[in-house]
Amino acid sequence: MKYLKSLLVAIVACIAAVALGTTSAFAAVTAKSEPTIEFDGASATVSGGNFSGLGNIPLFGELTVTGIAEYTCFNPQGHPSPGQNPVEAQGGSSGPVELPTSKNGRATVPDITATVTAPPTPTAQEVGCGGQGSTQWTVVLDSLTATAAQFVVTQEGATLFCWNYTLGGDPTGTPC
Repeated sequence: MKYLKSLLVAIVACIAAVALGTTSAFAAVTAKSEPTIEFDGASATVSGGNFSGLGNIPLFGELTVTGIAEYTCFNPQGHPSPGQNPVEAQGGSSGPVELPTSKNGRATVPDITATVTAPPTPTAQEVGCGGQGSTQWTVVLDSLTATAAQFVVTQEGATLFCWNYTLGGDPTGTPC
C-alpha cells in the first residue's frame, strides 16, 4: 500500500511537471517584431513578424480576409449603370502555414496571402441599380477588394498572438 501511494505521488508529480513545462514554453514565446500587412486588390499578404522562445515546437500562422464586391448593371438595351451598393465578398483564408523555425527557437513570418472571392451573383436590386423594374438587367462583377484581415499565430493549437488589420490602416495592425 505504501509503495502504491508513493507511485501515485510520483505519477502526479510527473504530470504536473509536464503541464507546467508546457505552460512555461507558451509563456516564453515573445514577438520580437510584429508582422505587417499589404492589401492589393482582392488579396492581402502578411509578412515579417519575428518570434523567439519557441524551443522545438512548430509555430503556425493563418491569415483570413474579408472584403467587398462591386458591380455594374446593364439594362436590356446594354447601357451600363454602376451599382450603388457594394456586396460582401466571400472571405478567404491562407489555411495554417508552418512558420520556418531556426535552430535557435526563432521564427519569421514568410509571405502569407489570403484572397476574397466573388459571392453568388446578386440581383440588380441588391446592387442598387435599375430601380424596381430591373429584373431584366444583367449584373457584372467590376472588382473585388480585401478590406480587413486577421492574422493568428498558434502553437500546439493554442493562440499565442492575434492581429487585426484594415485597408488604409496601420500596417502593423492592432492586437485582437
